[in-house]
Amino acid sequence: MGCSRVSLLVFCISFLCFFLYTTQARWHYHTKHKHTHSHKVSAISQPPSSPPEYASEPPSTPPESSNLSEPPTPAPESVNLSLTPSPEPASPPDDGSDNNSGVFDVRKFGAVGDGITDDTDAFKMAWETACQVNSAVILVPYGFKFTIQSTIFTGPCQGGLHFQVDGTLAPPDGPDSWPQKNSKRQWLVFYRINEMSLVGGGAIDGRGEKWWDLPCKPHKGINGTTLPGSCDSPIAIRFFMSSNLTVQGLRIKNSPQFNFRFDNCKNVHIISIHITAPALSPNTDGIHIENTNNVEIYDSVISNGDDCISIGSGCYDVDIRNVTCGPSHGISIGSLGNHNSRACVSNITVRDSVIKVSDNGVRIKTWQGGSGAVSGITFSNIHMDNVRNPIIIDQFYCLTKDCTNQTSAVFVSDILYENIKGTYNIRSPPMHFACSDSVPCTNLTLSDVELLPAQGDLVLDPFCWNAYGELQTLTIPPVSCLIEGAPRSMLHNEMDYC
Repeated sequence: MGCSRVSLLVFCISFLCFFLYTTQARWHYHTKHKHTHSHKVSAISQPPSSPPEYASEPPSTPPESSNLSEPPTPAPESVNLSLTPSPEPASPPDDGSDNNSGVFDVRKFGAVGDGITDDTDAFKMAWETACQVNSAVILVPYGFKFTIQSTIFTGPCQGGLHFQVDGTLAPPDGPDSWPQKNSKRQWLVFYRINEMSLVGGGAIDGRGEKWWDLPCKPHKGINGTTLPGSCDSPIAIRFFMSSNLTVQGLRIKNSPQFNFRFDNCKNVHIISIHITAPALSPNTDGIHIENTNNVEIYDSVISNGDDCISIGSGCYDVDIRNVTCGPSHGISIGSLGNHNSRACVSNITVRDSVIKVSDNGVRIKTWQGGSGAVSGITFSNIHMDNVRNPIIIDQFYCLTKDCTNQTSAVFVSDILYENIKGTYNIRSPPMHFACSDSVPCTNLTLSDVELLPAQGDLVLDPFCWNAYGELQTLTIPPVSCLIEGAPRSMLHNEMDYC
C-alpha cells in the first residue's frame, strides 16, 4: 500500500516536469522564429543602391529607354513579395543629373565614349540642361574617349558652371572626316559665358596630324614651299565674349592650329595646364589672347610648333608666371599692326619662367605700317636654355621678303628686361632691337642680363637699330648700341597713340 502511494507520487512529479519542459521549448522556438523574420523584412525596407562599378561603365542604351528596361534589384528568394512593397529602380533620373546633385554625366544623355561614335548631340543636351542650373557640373568621365564635331556652346548660363573633363575629348580625324557643313576654323567654342570653369585631369586630343600635312602648310615643302588649296584649320578651344573663366589641370595635345584662343574676354585664369605638339607643327600656338584683359597664366608647361603664348592687340593687365616653354617660338607680344591696323598692348608681365630650345625667347613683333603702342612690359627672372633669339624686338616683322618699309609703326616704349640669364644659340645675336626708322623704340631698360653661348664663342655684337634705352647693370655680352636719352624727332602728340 505504501509502495503504491510512493509510485503514484513519483509519476505525478515526472508528468509535471515533462509538461513544463515542453511548454518552455515551444515558447523559445516561436520567439526565435519571429526575430529571424523581422531581420529579413528590414533587409529590403531601403531601396537598393547602384553597384559601385556602375559609375565607370557606359549605359548600354540612352537614358530614357534604360530607365524603362532595367528591372529593380531582385529581393531575396525567401521573402514573400506580396507582403512587402517593391524597391525603387536603381537607374539614374530622367534629367541626367546624379540624384539631383547638379552633376550631369554626358553618358546619361546618350554619349557612348568609344572614340568612334559621334557624341555631339549628347554633349549639346548636357550643356543645355546644365546651363539652366546654378553651379552645375558637366562630367566627362574618366576612361572614355568622346568624339565631338565642331560645336558652339552658347550662354548666358547660370553662374558657376563647371565643365569637368576627366576623360578624353577628340574631334573628327582630319579634314576628310570633317562634316562639310561645319566650320573648319574652330572646334569647341564657348560663347557669351560668365563664370565658367573648364577643369579636370583628362585630355584633349586635337588629332592635328592630317591638318598639318595639308599641301598649303609650309613645314613639309623644300625651303618652306607651299601648294595652293584650302588652308583652314580649326582652333581647338576658343572662348569668345566671355568673362570670369578658369582653365585648370587639362592636358592638350596635337591641336590642328591654336590650342586656346581668347577673344574679347576678361578675367581669365589659366593654371597648371600641359600643352604638347611637335616642334614642326604649324601655327600651333599654345595660348593666344586678343582684346582680352586681366589674364593670369600660371604653373604650366607648353611645348609646340609656334609661340607658347602670344599676346595680340587690345590686351592689358596680363601676368604670366612659372611657365616652362619649349621647344617652341617663345613668348611673344604680337604680331601687331598688320594691314595698317591700330594695336594697343600694355601692362604685361612675364616672370619666373623657363624658355628652352626655342627660336625666340621673349619677343615683341610688329608690322610696318601699323599704329598704336606697346608699353609697360616687364620680362623678369627668366632662364634661357639654348634659345636662338633670347631677347628680340622686331618692328620689321614680315612673312615674306617683299614687305616694304613704311613711315608709320606701332610705338614700343617702357620695356624692362631684368634677371634674364642662360644660354643662346650663336646663329643669331642674343639681343636684337630692330626698331622702326620713323618711330624709334624708347625707354628700353636692361638689368642683370647674362647670356652665354650654348656652344662656340661668345657673340659680342648685340644688334640695335634706332633703339633708345639704358643699362642699369653691366650685361653679358656687353650692350653698347643702345642710344641714351630720348629721340628728338618724337613729338608728344605722336607718342600718345593709345
